[in-house]
Amino acid sequence: MSAAPRVSPTQLFTPDEWAPFQTRSTWRGPLLVAHAWGVIAAAMAVGVVWPILIPLCVMVIGTRQLGLAILMHEAAHGALAKNLKLNDFLGHWLCAVPIGADLGDYRPYHLNHHRYAQNAEDPDLVLSAPFPVTPASLRRKIIRDLTGQTFFKQRVLFAFRAYASKRDEDTAEGAVVTGKSVAPFLIVNALMLLGLTLAGVWWAYFALWLLPLATWFPLVTRLRNIAEHACVEGSATDPFRAARTTRASWWERMLIAPYWVNFHAEHHLFMHVPCWKLADLHRAVRSKPQGERMEVAGGYLEVLRTASGKAG
Repeated sequence: MSAAPRVSPTQLFTPDEWAPFQTRSTWRGPLLVAHAWGVIAAAMAVGVVWPILIPLCVMVIGTRQLGLAILMHEAAHGALAKNLKLNDFLGHWLCAVPIGADLGDYRPYHLNHHRYAQNAEDPDLVLSAPFPVTPASLRRKIIRDLTGQTFFKQRVLFAFRAYASKRDEDTAEGAVVTGKSVAPFLIVNALMLLGLTLAGVWWAYFALWLLPLATWFPLVTRLRNIAEHACVEGSATDPFRAARTTRASWWERMLIAPYWVNFHAEHHLFMHVPCWKLADLHRAVRSKPQGERMEVAGGYLEVLRTASGKAG
């Protein structure tokens, strides 16, 4: 098996330069979890009071559902809380289970992705290998996401083992992140439905939780996957090019890329650095000569042009 190449912090930084990136916070991770749920609750309230804004609320909530997956990812690296029991509790019950994931299943899967990034043994290679694709193919993928077809494949078809053996870009990470925690997912979602029913707005569960989960969440998850690894030349052999970092504007952070997920090249270089330090790590790495080798896109539209063969 071919493990992905690695770089040591000592190859880039002095001990004093590296020290700020080694610390864990007691409160930042839990506050991010609270922030994600706070944004979801606020967007649901806005949609209930002003139904005309439901399309925007669906996008905001779907992005925070991705945010929960990102914070589960932090927990998989032990970076969500200093206390590992709290780290795993928050990462599993407040981040993973509500979107149908399982931290215990995700952690070994994801660590194998880091170990073999962009090599043949990488379990996520199927997400990036097909790209670039034609614009028509990319449109079909986006339509599948926004019409709930991807959600159906991950939630229903993946339950059948015969289909699970035919994994594609719709059912690779999605199958592990959103397809293996059925009973806890159903229980938590039933409690959400019950709570909203008791509040007199039962329909909000379907319009402002399930609809985002079935449409916008799969779309932004796909955009995240494309941006992170697709069409990065030398990604299997150069640790500085194992992934792509995408500069994100305020609206992209709100509707596509929450919680610094766009700094993926830095995450692959030093995977134990917490997500809230990745922007500082980006500046630190880019200040070094080796950092010039990193793949940095100007935004998600630029990434989509590259992924659909329109770059140039």
